[in-house]
Amino acid sequence: MADTTTVEVDTDVHDRLAALAAARGLSLRAYLAELAAAQESQAALARAARAFDEAVVRPGFREGFARDFA
Repeated sequence: MADTTTVEVDTDVHDRLAALAAARGLSLRAYLAELAAAQESQAALARAARAFDEAVVRPGFREGFARDFA
């Protein structure tokens, strides 16, 4: 079994999370794992978008991109 820990939240927050998990047919543990994975993915996507935004202003980037992927 994986290591576990306890997270304390207000009863209202627990009940809301449990209801969201139940609506998806998940345990609260599985739902929280999905939420963590989704947030990690969103953070990675945001980092990639920022890197792309920084790259497109470099001289020659747009031309090279169009040449290689157009």
